[in-house]
Amino acid sequence: MDRTSETAGADAEPWEDHRLKIRGLSKRFSIPGRRPLEVIQNANLDIAPGEFVSLVGPSGCGKSTLLRLIAGIDGDYQGRIEFEGRLIEGPGLDRGIVFQDHRLLPWLTLAKNIELGLLNADYSAQEQRHLVQSHIELVGLGGFEEAWPHELSGGMAQRGAIARGLVSQPSLLLMDEPFGALDALTRVHLQGELLSIWRAEGISMLLVTHDVDEAIFLSNRVVVMGSNPGRIVRVFEIGSEVRANRTGDEFNHLKQQVLEAMGEISESVFVV
Repeated sequence: MDRTSETAGADAEPWEDHRLKIRGLSKRFSIPGRRPLEVIQNANLDIAPGEFVSLVGPSGCGKSTLLRLIAGIDGDYQGRIEFEGRLIEGPGLDRGIVFQDHRLLPWLTLAKNIELGLLNADYSAQEQRHLVQSHIELVGLGGFEEAWPHELSGGMAQRGAIARGLVSQPSLLLMDEPFGALDALTRVHLQGELLSIWRAEGISMLLVTHDVDEAIFLSNRVVVMGSNPGRIVRVFEIGSEVRANRTGDEFNHLKQQVLEAMGEISESVFVV
């Protein structure tokens, strides 16, 4: 593990425009009897306050691994990951996370599942109840507080997972294919709801997805990763006028550009 100091020094880059800053990030997995597998190589990425960024790229390029490193779930890497000026050393309430599987515990009600997002939080019981209820309302699940996970549809359960990720009032929400297991109509509906939540909460969001259409519709920027090893190869700026019309010519032209970038990456993997 090779890290810089915990706080930025006098000659460090200014933080006012960046909530998350990644510099020279590399990650290897040790495999017994084989050479270490480098899954991410020299990645650099910034995310500004209130910005929505999506990561796309071929399977195995390190998107989910990068998300886990930012979440602090995995701390074995080279380089540095700083959040709001401090080195990330583990999970924290300042960063929420939502997975593809909603991971609601079947023996807890919806409200109690969402309350899990406040473990170790410095809130009174009354404040916790208020936060849980307000976030249930935020994701449109008012009236289902005492419902069990098996009584919820897939989309409702995933909205519950989003509420759990937001209930601690994080500055950054990390999402790993949160709509990947849902049917197409539910997925499109929840994409719109997520945009509304993002605008209401005003926080930064980082989404891992294989759906280019979803990435463009939701994001200020789409970051394309390549594989073998995982690396950031293209960044597309998405104007609000493009995102506003997902059936328009500009949207489809940009989608084609992203797909072509991903295609070039996939083809390069097989070049000898």
